[in-house]
Amino acid sequence: MLKQLRHKKTARKIWITLAVLVLPAFLFWGFGSMVRNNDGEKFAGKINNRSIPEEEFDESLSAVRNQAIIQFGDKFSEVQNILNLKQEAWDRLVLLKEAERRGISVSDKEVIDFVQSYPFFQDKGAFNNRIYGQMLQFVFHTQARVFEEQVRQNLKIAKLFRQFTEKITASDEETKEEYRRQNETLSVDYIASLPSDFSKEITPLPEDVKKYFEKNSFQFKVPLTFNISYIELIAKDADDTATKDKARSLFLRLTKKETLDKVAKDNGLTVKESGFFPETGPIPGIGWSPQALNLIIKAVPGQHLNPIHIDKSYYLILLKERKEPYVPDFDAIKDRVKEALIKERSLEAAKEKVESCFKALKEMLASNPKDVDFNKAAKTFGLKSSSAGPFKYSGYIEGVGASDIFWDAADNLKGQDISPVLEMPSGYYIIKLKSRSKIDDKKFEQEKEEFKQKLLSQKKQEAFNKFSEELKSKAVLK
Repeated sequence: MLKQLRHKKTARKIWITLAVLVLPAFLFWGFGSMVRNNDGEKFAGKINNRSIPEEEFDESLSAVRNQAIIQFGDKFSEVQNILNLKQEAWDRLVLLKEAERRGISVSDKEVIDFVQSYPFFQDKGAFNNRIYGQMLQFVFHTQARVFEEQVRQNLKIAKLFRQFTEKITASDEETKEEYRRQNETLSVDYIASLPSDFSKEITPLPEDVKKYFEKNSFQFKVPLTFNISYIELIAKDADDTATKDKARSLFLRLTKKETLDKVAKDNGLTVKESGFFPETGPIPGIGWSPQALNLIIKAVPGQHLNPIHIDKSYYLILLKERKEPYVPDFDAIKDRVKEALIKERSLEAAKEKVESCFKALKEMLASNPKDVDFNKAAKTFGLKSSSAGPFKYSGYIEGVGASDIFWDAADNLKGQDISPVLEMPSGYYIIKLKSRSKIDDKKFEQEKEEFKQKLLSQKKQEAFNKFSEELKSKAVLK
C-alpha cells in the first residue's frame, strides 16, 4: 500500500497542495477532542511558559511520522533514520500554539474536503471509504479521528503561513536583479594563499605544543560517549508483525533479569558490541537513529532499552558503559595537539602573506594601474595565481570551493579594481574581474513571471522560517 503514495505522481500532487510549509495533519468517522488524565502527568517542555504534556508531544510525533510516510511512501523505512522527527514534532507544536494564539480555526467541512482530496484515498477519481479505512489501518496505523485531527492541525499551520506571508511581494526590479544574480556568469583572476602550502615549513617546539594544549584544552574535549551491546532481528518488511512480536517477547525475558547473551544463545542470535561512540554520531553497526540515541542518552549503564525498529530491523540494546565528557591527558593526544598548532600557525602565515601582497597591489594600483601584474605579484610573495570561470553565483570553482563569495566580490569590481582579502575554507584570496557574461534580456522577459513566482515563494518561505525560529527560541524542549 505504501507504493500507492508514490504512484502516478501522487507525492508531487500532495506536496504542491501542502507546499506552503512543513506539511503538517475529522471526517465522518468521528469528531471529538482527546481527553488526557492529568494525574502524574509528565511534560516534554514549555511553549509560551505553558508546560506541554508528553502525551501531546507524542501525538505531534505521530503526526509528523504520517507526514513523512506521505512524502516518502515506500521509501520511508530507508530514510526514517536520517529524519529528525522529534525536532519536527516540537516545531509543529510551536506553530500550532501560535496559530491558536491568533485564533486561527478550521471548519469540519475544510477537513473533510481536504481528506477527500488525497489521491491515495480515491478510486477512479472519487473518495473511497473502504480504501480510506485500509490505508489508515495498514499504512498509517492511525485511527480515523486521530488522522483527521492531524489534518485539521495541518490546515491551521497552512493558514498561519498564509496569514503571516500575505503582504510579502516581489517587485519587477527585485526579480530582475535576482535573475541576473542567478544567471550572469563571471570570470576572475586570483591570487591564493593556502595554509596547506605553509604547514610543511612549520615545526613547533615540544614546549610550544604543551603550552598550546594548556591554553586550548577545551578544543580537545571528548564528548559524551556510549558503549552498547545489542541483538539484531531482521524483519522481512515494514509490516512483519512476527519479528516485531518476537522482539517484544525477548525484551520481556530481559526484564526478568535474563542476560542478553543467554537470550541471544537460546535464539541462535549474535550479541554485537558497538565500541564507544559520541552522542552526536552514528551508532557503529546500526547507523543514524535519533530515536535510539535519545533512549541511550536517557538510560543508565546496565539498562535494557525497549525494542527499537530501525530500517528493516528490530534491536534489543543494552547500555554497557557511559563516559561523561572529559579532556584526555596531554601525552595521549600530543600528536593531535601538534597538528592543531601547525594548522593555526599555517593560517596565520597564509593570512599575513596575502595581506602583505594586497598592500603591495594597492600601492601599485595607486601609482600606475596599467603595470599591475597579478602573476608577478603572486610570485614575489611566494603565492599561487590562477584564473576561474566562467561561473555562476551558485556554482563551484575547482580547487577553491563554492563560488558565491567570489561572485559577490567580483560583481562589485570595475576595471583594474581588486577585491579585499577573501577568506574561504580552502585559504585566502585576492581577485580581480576578468570578464562578465550578461543575461539575455529577451530570455528574461520570457521567463520573468515564472521566475517571479519562484522568488516570491522563496521570500515567503524564508520569512516564515525566520518567524518560526523566533517562536522556537522562546520554547524549551527537555
